[in-house]
Formats: sequence, structure tokens, C-alpha cells
Amino acid sequence: MSYSVIDVKDFEGRRTPVAQALGAVAIRANQFDSQPNEAGHEHDELRSGQEELYVVLRGTGDLLIDGETVGLEPGRYVLVGPSARRQVVAGREGLSYLVIGALVEGETS
Repeated sequence: MSYSVIDVKDFEGRRTPVAQALGAVAIRANQFDSQPNEAGHEHDELRSGQEELYVVLRGTGDLLIDGETVGLEPGRYVLVGPSARRQVVAGREGLSYLVIGALVEGETS
């Protein structure tokens, strides 16, 4: 078969391993569903060497990147490099977002 389909409603918890569940080989993607004002884990991607694209599906929040705050809302896309420290904080109505990762050649540690 040349395609695969999943439904997020079939998964439990805050994180849905979208790409893994679809059987993707080259793409890394996870959906996160955060409760109002919930803060995610602060981290960088130096070990994995991947850059991450943040795509908001529903709600609003903030993405803290190396001490700067970027507002998150549907229609806004934010790309974060491997070395940047990042943390997502959901807004008052919660936040659902997709993170798509890809390796940057020469960025692993």
C-alpha cells in the first residue's frame, strides 16, 4: 500500500507519535495536546540533530526559544534549529500542535 492513515482520537495521552504510527521512515512528527496553561518539557535537539517545525492546530500559546517568546496560533509556523532551547506553554484555552522534525546534516553531537 502506498499510503497509511491514523486518527488522533485513537490515541491516549498528551503526545501522539504521528509519523511512527503511520510507519514513516524519513519524517518525524508528533502531535501534542496540552491543557490550558500547561508547560511542555524544555529541551534542545543537539543529541538528535534535528530542526523542528511547530504547527498550531487549535488554540494558542507561546514557544519560548532561547529566552525569547514567540506567540503560537493557527496559521503561524515556527522553525527551531537543533541547538536552541525550546519550551511550549499552552494558552488559556489549551493548545494542540504538530511538531515535524528533520535531521540537519552535521548538527548531531
